[in-house]
Amino acid sequence: MKKLLLSAALLSIGLTSVPATAEISIGADVVSRYVWRGTDWGDGASVQPGISYSMGNVEIGAWSSWGLTSNGANENDLYVSFAAGPVGITITDYYFPGYTGSDGFFDFSDAHVIEVMGSFEAGNLSLAGAVNVSGDDDNSMWLEVGMGLGEVGDADVGLSVGLGNGAYTTDTDPMVASVGLNISQGDYFASYIINPDQETSFLFFGRSF
Repeated sequence: MKKLLLSAALLSIGLTSVPATAEISIGADVVSRYVWRGTDWGDGASVQPGISYSMGNVEIGAWSSWGLTSNGANENDLYVSFAAGPVGITITDYYFPGYTGSDGFFDFSDAHVIEVMGSFEAGNLSLAGAVNVSGDDDNSMWLEVGMGLGEVGDADVGLSVGLGNGAYTTDTDPMVASVGLNISQGDYFASYIINPDQETSFLFFGRSF
């Protein structure tokens, strides 16, 4: 809770007095399906807006996903990240309005999950590891490796493999839960994802604005 309030306070201060070296970004994606870490969140298309404030190696932002169907998943997150060369640390507050009996934003016992993630990039390889430190009785962990394959025509192609436990798997045991082929071309992107744990696959398409 303290981390969340600190992030909100820093964002408020930054927006009232923006240094010349700071940047504010806004944007949104529209996706045919919200698939995250190998799991389908919702039953149709979603709009995913985001805002961020960055200065130097620090970025504070908000990201959300709102389903366009009656059973679509809703999510509204806050995050703060720090970068030092190829190494990054991100703290995210995942808030899921409507997922539990306690929907209130200030009910931190039920509707929020706090995650700490570390990441590393070297050339076309990336590595990220995350753990839920609050709001998740299993303290679920996620490890993901990504590899860029370069350009094919005018599209960028990459592969990703993600392994998780707890909330990310069907029986809470560690398991590969996402194997993805990811393609981007200008403002458009698509992914074909296989989840060996759930024995299912997804293909989704999106556009950034």
